[in-house]
Amino acid sequence: METANVQAMVENENSFQRYLKKFQGYLKKLVGVRELFLIVLIIVMGLILTNMSPAFLSHANFRSLSIGMVQNAIIAIGMTILLAGGNFDLSVGTGMALAGTVCGMLLVAGTPIWLAVFLTMVMGAGIGLLNGLTITKLGVNPLIATFAMMSITRSVAQILTDGYSVVGLPKAFNLMGSKYILGFPLMVWIMLALVIIGDLLLRNSRYLRQVFFIGGNEKAALLSGIKVDKVKVISYIATGCLVATAGIILSSRLMAGTPNAGSGLELNVIAACVIGGASLNGGEGTVIGSFLGVIFLSLINNALVLMSISLFWQGVVSGLILIIAVTLDMWIKKRKERK
Repeated sequence: METANVQAMVENENSFQRYLKKFQGYLKKLVGVRELFLIVLIIVMGLILTNMSPAFLSHANFRSLSIGMVQNAIIAIGMTILLAGGNFDLSVGTGMALAGTVCGMLLVAGTPIWLAVFLTMVMGAGIGLLNGLTITKLGVNPLIATFAMMSITRSVAQILTDGYSVVGLPKAFNLMGSKYILGFPLMVWIMLALVIIGDLLLRNSRYLRQVFFIGGNEKAALLSGIKVDKVKVISYIATGCLVATAGIILSSRLMAGTPNAGSGLELNVIAACVIGGASLNGGEGTVIGSFLGVIFLSLINNALVLMSISLFWQGVVSGLILIIAVTLDMWIKKRKERK
């Protein structure tokens, strides 16, 4: 009897250890796949917010949440491409403000909507081109180059308007803000479409896949025949177009061109991308991951609103999350290097 009991205890212990190892394996996979981990984290946050406030699950709150993250999500697509290639852009917030302002001024001057949108997109591409050429041809560090562009674009937007918002836009331009599909504005569906397209292209496009090789080892990428400078410039042009798109959508929603819009947006976008799996050292990142990072930060800001905490704390929270995300990214990198 005693022998049988001992054997049963040993078998139970072995069974427990097997289940424990399986659980540890699942946990490692969960943490390893950043997107899946973020989805679980977002669901947990949603449950917590639901218990905190019944208003969280309301359609009005979901609509407000989705509208609030449109600009960040669209710009995060371009930022993910840049970060995967070992670059970044600090001028995205001010570039968005300039794009919205210029588009508004063109419309007020009587320019047809399609032409105003096209010219604004060309301007966004031009800003991206200048950033790319400054970094690749002049050899200026991305931090300095894009910080300088941030200062220039903000000043130009204010010079054009004397610091005042551009109002009196034609009512037809409000389509993206006033047109609703399945209970959500057209701008939200545009955001989702761009995120899906951006993710598919970054994962499957042979050309865009080159940014990962450049971000992982630029010298090796150059020796393998990749036109590093060309890919970098095109990445900045694509980001500039996405920034212009975000500015146009913002001006459509507000029915105004606001030269002071986008303050601090660049840090929120970078934080979202890093949280979503992009690395500041390059070579990693997915658009879906960055989008989930945007949702995560939006939920945190939403929690502050639901708890009636001052919105001035948003910057503090975003800054702390950025530090935690970068620290985690560095820790994961060092662990991989050790292995």
